Amino acid sequence: MNAVLGIDGGGTRTRASIVADEKVLAFAESGSIKRLRVGAQAAEENLRALLGEVYRQAAITGVGAATVGVASATMPGVTEWITAVLDDFGVARSEVVGDEVIALDAAFKGGPGILQIAGTGSNTIGRAPDGGRETAGGWSSRLGDEGSGYWIGLHALRRALKAYDRGELTRVLETVGRIWGTPTLDELVNLGDSTPGPDFAALAPAISELAEEGDHVAAGVLQQAAADLAENVLLVRDKLRRRHNLTNEVPVAWIGSVVGKARLVREPFFASLHAAAPAMPVRETEVAGIDGAVWRAQRLAEASQKTAQ
Repeated sequence: MNAVLGIDGGGTRTRASIVADEKVLAFAESGSIKRLRVGAQAAEENLRALLGEVYRQAAITGVGAATVGVASATMPGVTEWITAVLDDFGVARSEVVGDEVIALDAAFKGGPGILQIAGTGSNTIGRAPDGGRETAGGWSSRLGDEGSGYWIGLHALRRALKAYDRGELTRVLETVGRIWGTPTLDELVNLGDSTPGPDFAALAPAISELAEEGDHVAAGVLQQAAADLAENVLLVRDKLRRRHNLTNEVPVAWIGSVVGKARLVREPFFASLHAAAPAMPVRETEVAGIDGAVWRAQRLAEASQKTAQ
């Protein structure tokens, strides 16, 4: 059984790919398998539906190894329920790791580098040549995740309310009110302050569009997001150099819709990195986390075969 399975469980959607001998046999997508986002029942239903579809496409009943990358991998019970589902689908050997792990390996195939994640949430992770890891940010939507889609949506509203108090013009409140279906400011505030509350990350594309159209509040939020993301990359770079005695630059890669789709974040993010560390290689195209999941699954299968010999 030389087929392997890679799964990338993002905040809004989950991707799965089955590969055998470097040939992609199947690829499918489903909803999120992150329990904190969709609930335990929906997460399991999404995973089972995804596995059923990708197995159907590949016309197989099992795989030799699987790697699942999911943002909530360290939460109690997450590894156990995902592993149990994989067992039901004939997975011989599996691992469940953080989504940052598969993204890092998608970019650097086990080697050194710095990865900036900027999607629904944000995190910066670096790996030294000796395998040591350093991080910055990623402290959850409420406590950190600067520069993320959630952060952009939340802070655009905060700044827009401050602008409203000052009598400054901005279209952020009007735009969010239309998206949320809240015709009055009181209704918008009540919804924004509710528990569990609306999806602030879903506002990021609209904030980006307003910034492109010249809205000063929206533009200021994106400018700060870019600065925060670049600052975290440079912080991880500094940690790698100080704690792992690095003298050579390590490459930088990125993943996530904030950098990928928001020009007014991407361009100043790149410019800040180039200005601060001109010799540091920065990847221009986005990393695909699913590639890292497949790569790790292949290594897992190889290790299993060596053990069996």
